[in-house]
Amino acid sequence: MTKTFNNDMRTIASLALLFLISACGHSPAPTAGADTPASDTVPVFILKQDTLKKTAEFPAELVPYENAELFAKVQGFVREMKVDMGDRVRKGQVLAVIEAPEVNSRLAESEAAVQAAKAKWISSKDQYERLYRASQANTPGIVAPVDLERSRNQMQADSATFIAAGKQAQSYKAVSGYLYIIAPFDGVVTSRKADPGSLVGTNAMLLTVQHNNVLRLRVAVPEIYVATAGKLQHIDFRVDAYPTERFKAVLTRKSETIDPNTRTELWEFKVDNSDHRLKAGAFCYVKIPLERNGTSFVVPFSAVATTQEKKFVIRVKDGQAEWVDVRQGMTVDAGVEIFGNISAGDTLLNKATDERKPGSTGLWTIKK
Repeated sequence: MTKTFNNDMRTIASLALLFLISACGHSPAPTAGADTPASDTVPVFILKQDTLKKTAEFPAELVPYENAELFAKVQGFVREMKVDMGDRVRKGQVLAVIEAPEVNSRLAESEAAVQAAKAKWISSKDQYERLYRASQANTPGIVAPVDLERSRNQMQADSATFIAAGKQAQSYKAVSGYLYIIAPFDGVVTSRKADPGSLVGTNAMLLTVQHNNVLRLRVAVPEIYVATAGKLQHIDFRVDAYPTERFKAVLTRKSETIDPNTRTELWEFKVDNSDHRLKAGAFCYVKIPLERNGTSFVVPFSAVATTQEKKFVIRVKDGQAEWVDVRQGMTVDAGVEIFGNISAGDTLLNKATDERKPGSTGLWTIKK
């Protein structure tokens, strides 16, 4: 019996050792389907053509239709200021008068010089005509040819002196006109920089006049949009002073050049401001409808990958991924406009990334 007990104990010990070795050196058999790698499912979409339309809002500025800073053209004292800031003026109206006695004195001297030169010319002209008539008489030798020639030369010299004096008098008269500051157009005085008694010179600004019955609305349009508003004629805009209202403007001209500093083209619109509600210098916001002339491809923003070298989309061709370089255009709510070696019907990845290398495969699924 003792021998049988010992055999049983050895058998149990052997089984325990075998179980321990099996537990340390072997893993349990995997269950079918458990921890199996998931398939590489990649959402894709079919590229379609579309007409790109959008309305973009740009900052703009209202400027006066005409603006003139009026300077004194001669040195003198302000004798009278006939207008003040906010006054409406008419073209040709006298706005200020400058007092410069030396200008008036030179004008008087020049006018006197004209009269003296005229009298001298009339006298020499009469002398020449008398000698000329005498030389034509039947009595030969009564007038020496040299005397007739001398008289004619004197008449011509006096005539030239008379003409020169007249020109000089005209110039002094023009200078005397500078003593009066005249409104160059209908408008409003927006600033006044001098008062009666002030000494002013040729660099002294007296007044600023603006024509604001009509305003210019100027907006800098980014280069990417300049070809997308070919049929644009009328736009509306808003200003902070009237947040609930929109105003109308008519396109009048474009600069026809791209500013190299801002990469924009300046567009100018005409605004009727006969009620004077809008103010020159105001900041405003313009809504411009934009439309591409032809059809475009618009893809989700995530479909375009960007690296340091390029922008690209990933196209599925023959079951494999393919990188296609693209350029971006306008953006809309649905995504971004792209240009490149692509065509309608291409299959593109919904989310492009440089981690998916060209030639890779996957389970492409159409995104609904």
